[in-house]
Amino acid sequence: MSDALNVMQVATGGAAVLVAEMAKSSWETVRAAMAQLFRRGGEETAEQELRLLDTAHDRLVGSPDTERAGITQTLEQELMIQLAAFLQKNPDAAAELKSLVDRSDEADEVWGRVSVHDNTGSQVVIAGGSATAGDFSYGMPEGKK
Repeated sequence: MSDALNVMQVATGGAAVLVAEMAKSSWETVRAAMAQLFRRGGEETAEQELRLLDTAHDRLVGSPDTERAGITQTLEQELMIQLAAFLQKNPDAAAELKSLVDRSDEADEVWGRVSVHDNTGSQVVIAGGSATAGDFSYGMPEGKK
């Protein structure tokens, strides 16, 4: 398999993950991981790449629900091109991006972490995961994941 094909595969997967994560509460965690990745090209490059990501994020979250599918598709294509160009100049970053994609592909793994303290008499809702605190444990019933 050629390096160009590998770059395109990683960039395509990365773009899909980025767009999917943009609308989630874990976006800041994903953005921080991308900032670290982009720093492989230098601080100036990282700032430029992050500006593009931030613009894409703003377009997606600011879009009406009726336009979201079309914007998602457009952003995936744009980000794939952006990531492929970055990886062409910084091929050592491909493994790191692939690792980020793989982490996202794991069974409903959440990128962020939630900690709840001093919540006596209140309710905590965690979607898509499980909660464990002392002898209390709540999770999805087997076979429902």
